[in-house]
Amino acid sequence: MPSSPVASRPRLVLASGSPRRLDLLRAHGFSPRVRRPDVDETPQPGEDPGDLVQRLAMAKLAAVVEGHETGLAADTVVVIDGEVLGKPGRPDWAAEMLHRLSGRTHAVVGGLAVCHGGHTISGVVRTRVTFRDLDDEEVDAYVATGEPLDKAGGYAIQGGGADFITEVDGCRENVVGLSVPAVLAALRSLGAHSAV
Repeated sequence: MPSSPVASRPRLVLASGSPRRLDLLRAHGFSPRVRRPDVDETPQPGEDPGDLVQRLAMAKLAAVVEGHETGLAADTVVVIDGEVLGKPGRPDWAAEMLHRLSGRTHAVVGGLAVCHGGHTISGVVRTRVTFRDLDDEEVDAYVATGEPLDKAGGYAIQGGGADFITEVDGCRENVVGLSVPAVLAALRSLGAHSAV
């Protein structure tokens, strides 16, 4: 008995432990299997931010997705003055990052890698984000919430960090952690647009 079209659709594997990426995919109708890759995210000397995020996305994909599966991996960094700002990890680092972003425009650089049918493609999405001027009190209050500590650049556009932003030029979802329009385009180009 032939399987139904729904049953034969490939199930997307998300190579990420990020709840934000999972939420974005679910909001677009996906219900991916989640696998957490263990990948060293240390930048290589002199590595361009776009090359960095694309390399890490490919490494995450290769770490947990089999060749016959349909998979997705991503990586996101914040860049200002040519320097990559990662996840601060400590409150004082988060405050330092936020003061550095205050009143300025920075880039959010997202890398993604998608595989299907034995083929893999990758790409980079760039979004420009402008912050208003921040004072010490509001930075300290935001850092005290704990939200900045596991976010690239020390803020969450989908959380309290939204109050700091005056302009977003490009894909807003990329700032959250994953450009779903770019993912959909990649899946279509690989013939996996029905992956759920």
